Amino acid sequence: MCKECKKPYYITTAIAYTSGKPHIGNCYEIVLADSIARYKRAQGRDVFFQTGTDEHGQKIEQKAQEAGMSPKEFVDQVAGTVKGLWDLLNTSYDKFIRTTDPDHEAQVQKIFKKLYDQGDIYKGYYEGLYCTPCESFFTESQLVDGKCPDCGRPVQPAREEAYFFRMSKYADRLIEHINTHPDFIQPVSRKNEMMNNFLLPGLQDLCVSRTSFKWGIPVDFDPKHVVYVWLDALTNYITGIGYDADGNSSSQYQKYWPADLHLIGKDIIRFHTIYWPIFLMALGEPLPKQIFGHPWLLQGDGKMSKSKGNVLYADTLVDFFGVDAVRYFVLHEMPFENDGVISWELMVERVNSDLANTLGNLVNRTIAMSNKYFGGVVADAGAAEPVDEDLKRAVLETVSKVDEKMEKLRVADALTEIFNLFKRCNKYIDETMPWALAKDETKRDRLSTVLYNLVEGICIGASLLESFLPETAEKIAAQLSTQIRPLAELDAFGRYPSGNKVTEKPEILFARLDLDQVMEKVHAMFPPHEEEAAPEEPVIDLPAKPEIDIEEFGKLQFQVGEILACEPVKKSKKLLCSQVKVGSQVRQIVSGIKAHYSPEEMVGKKVMVVTNLKPAKLAGVLSEGMILCAEDAEGNLSLMVPEKEMPAGAEIR
Repeated sequence: MCKECKKPYYITTAIAYTSGKPHIGNCYEIVLADSIARYKRAQGRDVFFQTGTDEHGQKIEQKAQEAGMSPKEFVDQVAGTVKGLWDLLNTSYDKFIRTTDPDHEAQVQKIFKKLYDQGDIYKGYYEGLYCTPCESFFTESQLVDGKCPDCGRPVQPAREEAYFFRMSKYADRLIEHINTHPDFIQPVSRKNEMMNNFLLPGLQDLCVSRTSFKWGIPVDFDPKHVVYVWLDALTNYITGIGYDADGNSSSQYQKYWPADLHLIGKDIIRFHTIYWPIFLMALGEPLPKQIFGHPWLLQGDGKMSKSKGNVLYADTLVDFFGVDAVRYFVLHEMPFENDGVISWELMVERVNSDLANTLGNLVNRTIAMSNKYFGGVVADAGAAEPVDEDLKRAVLETVSKVDEKMEKLRVADALTEIFNLFKRCNKYIDETMPWALAKDETKRDRLSTVLYNLVEGICIGASLLESFLPETAEKIAAQLSTQIRPLAELDAFGRYPSGNKVTEKPEILFARLDLDQVMEKVHAMFPPHEEEAAPEEPVIDLPAKPEIDIEEFGKLQFQVGEILACEPVKKSKKLLCSQVKVGSQVRQIVSGIKAHYSPEEMVGKKVMVVTNLKPAKLAGVLSEGMILCAEDAEGNLSLMVPEKEMPAGAEIR
């Protein structure tokens, strides 16, 4: 094994806030982290995978009061629920930390005192606009439509005595670190957002204590204050592996810090890429190697929210589809940078098309043919033909492709490559037609070789799949009477022992589902309540324009465009200038959507474009087309995007 592979690898998730039960969107992160951790272990890395719960703050104090419980009783209950969900989803974390753990609380107090003694923390008064759910203060200029820029909820004026951290003292050093470490914040759009919206305009000092509630870690030298939740929560990444503010950190801390990867949601990217690195700089500790802000998993057309009533829970989905089907869906349907969508209908479609058909049917019929023609014995008879080499090449190329995708944290793409391997194996069956070979006794060796190649291809695919769908991969290996191989042993085709015997009765890995039956069961489990009935979908009636015939309509050219870059138009409050790839060309298009989309949000989107408009100048900038949007009665805009993945340049008609 290479020396590189033996290196420690420390991966963390954000710790789940214990205000309530996590929905499937929250659970996506733990499954994503688990797949990365499992893959690194399969590479031979010494992995430490930490997750846990964030248990202090005003919101939890209020929730506990509403539930008639003490805060500790409340967080004990919710933390148990969180841990149960993580276990249900078969995640292989090494430590589950709670911020109410006594050793964590003791270290937070020592960290606070150390930063105070060295002058990084000072006492003052905070007067500003406070968001209780986010436990954050904001200035008027930071609000979006008068509401919290992070969660969109109302803010309230607040003034209280508080301790502050001198953020500006370390801002230039952090900017330099980000500029000299291009992979520190991923994806790049998150880095640009942090630099342009927060760091470059100048950092304000950060409130790091509160006096208006009690449920928090007391500042030991000023006990009417409790430590601000982010200084408490973020430090879990070091306290969980044995950091000691007095300089007596454990050997585990020396081994695993700095973290290789902090995996977090894009909504808390600011806290992890600005506050956390600056805290570490003040403590004299190395910064994490990489922070990845993943997108959201949405239900329908919006972020899941209990207040919106559009929440799906992991345990419910597991009851319907099974653990690995849920793992597959959340991993496969989440793009690298853009939000993913989940629904009952999409889940059924993926189970049927990918899991039952592409994978399950492949394994089942390969084993069935091995039993029918050779009594289950799988042997390489050496009767090779050119089509075999193409299969072997495709299988081995998949190994390197998956590795390349995982190095870039493109987990959905890696999973797609594995299923492309299974599709190639299915194509190999069609190419070789084992049922036809079985009719000719002189082709018996060829038939044996074909089935051996299929079994070996499936074995390699299952070994790659183990990081993502561990139970399914183990079931496949067991049915083929073999074991999952380490990734280092996937460099050659033909390691399946010739003469092995597969199981006599293959288990159906994934049964096909009937959508109507699933939806009937869903409606039975979740009957609509009259008082919870959704409001009628709003409609807009527009004045009718003069009719046109099909020839006039045919003069307009609509195509799919991919936004490669986007920036504000100088001296304009409304305009964004996008570089849009349409086919092999790149067009510059100016759009009046600055109030609705940031440049960072635009990059990477596929949009509908009118491509044969006469070029025009807007605010002095040339525009070579039009990006189409929908507009509601309040003037809110939504880009028109293709429902399914389509190439740039595809015609819309």
